[in-house]
Amino acid sequence: MIRKIVTLSVVVATLAIGVTAQKRQVMLDKIVAVVGGSSILHSEVVRTADDLTQRRREAGYTSDRDPFTEALEALLLQKLLYNQALIDSVEVNTSDLVTRAEGQVKIMAEEAGSIPALEAKHNMQIYHIREMLRRRLEEQTYAQAMQSEITSKVTITPGEVERFYKRLDKDSLPTIAKQYVYAQITKFPKSIVEAKQRTRERLLEMRERIITGKTKFATMARMYSVDGSAIHGGEMEPTVLAGFVQPFADALRELKPGQVSEVVETEFGFHLIQLIDRKGDLYHCRHILLRPIYTAEELVAPMQELDSIANLIRKDSITFEAAAAQFSDDVHSKQNGGIVTNHDLLEHYNAFDAKLTATRFLEEDFGMGRGKSIEDYNAIRKLQVGEISPAFQSQDLVGNNLSKIVKLVEIIPPHPASLKEDYLRLEAMALTDKQGRVFDEWVNKKIEAMYVFIDPDYRNLKFTNKKWIK
Repeated sequence: MIRKIVTLSVVVATLAIGVTAQKRQVMLDKIVAVVGGSSILHSEVVRTADDLTQRRREAGYTSDRDPFTEALEALLLQKLLYNQALIDSVEVNTSDLVTRAEGQVKIMAEEAGSIPALEAKHNMQIYHIREMLRRRLEEQTYAQAMQSEITSKVTITPGEVERFYKRLDKDSLPTIAKQYVYAQITKFPKSIVEAKQRTRERLLEMRERIITGKTKFATMARMYSVDGSAIHGGEMEPTVLAGFVQPFADALRELKPGQVSEVVETEFGFHLIQLIDRKGDLYHCRHILLRPIYTAEELVAPMQELDSIANLIRKDSITFEAAAAQFSDDVHSKQNGGIVTNHDLLEHYNAFDAKLTATRFLEEDFGMGRGKSIEDYNAIRKLQVGEISPAFQSQDLVGNNLSKIVKLVEIIPPHPASLKEDYLRLEAMALTDKQGRVFDEWVNKKIEAMYVFIDPDYRNLKFTNKKWIK
């Protein structure tokens, strides 16, 4: 049986206090358990269990496990991780917790009808609810960081992958779903120079407004930045310089707290950067990210060019492979007959290794943050092997606009996993299995070393990990 790492997702949803709670008989709250210096209240377990039940219902999932027991065990684990994170001085970014807590409060108030209704529902004032949420978010953030500290250090060797595969029951080997091999020819808009200049000018105008005090950096980030950090005013977690792409890191290194950089170009687009503070090797900053914007005419032009190239290929005037080498703007695929790989994804995460190169993609590999665009999948799924798509607009991994045509090269039908054909998939499964075992061993040792008390009334619950009962 393939093991899975215990996650904290069941606890994440408890942060919206009582949003999904059902009406219950009123009872005095009590301490159910204590882990380290953290207590768990009966009401906290009830809220977690109610939310777990609701999420199962929405997903159409049922379980034989009692949701109250599962919720309590998840909270025990979270408290354990949180306390150990404090002991180990694990560093996390807690600067956005107030904002996140306030967002939760707004959602809860809307569902309750008003803030007074929310206060009445939970029999506490709004600032108590807000502070409770902030503390729980803080605890969760530390717990997740601690778990990452443990599992991120786990590595696996080819021998371990082979042993993992041999341990699997051959009658129940994991099935690898249908996979696609495809090739592409891409074109960026020819007006990219003009579009970049327009973007620089926009950022220079923003910089002038910021340094003259007409507006705040965080406000501009929330209004205009296309990065995910915009919701937090452009603020990023404290990180060492090596954690930033080179031009960004070079500019950040020269800043003093409060200073705003000149316009910085990276593979992601164009940035303004403001250093908040620096503690040792950790740089705490915020930024505004903009990408070039094109007119409709500028975006249509490369599509027309690609459609002309596709027609030449269909008429056998040129092969797809030769056309890719001659016309494609994609440096990763143009010298390989246009065959699409995961090189861009590996380089994006500074994890490039030739042995990790993949040319087969599952349906789940397409979409936001998964390496290949959903537009690619929508194009290739309509093709027969050997056919070429019409030109379509898409984005690269970092969000730059481009156009492309794709050719479906091969479809690999669903099949039982094999070491020869599916090594990378099996390696990922074996790593997950090993991470789960390492994490479980760590948890067991910490349970023995840390103070854990469970109220006698709850000791007969059927915990997955029997070591919680001391």
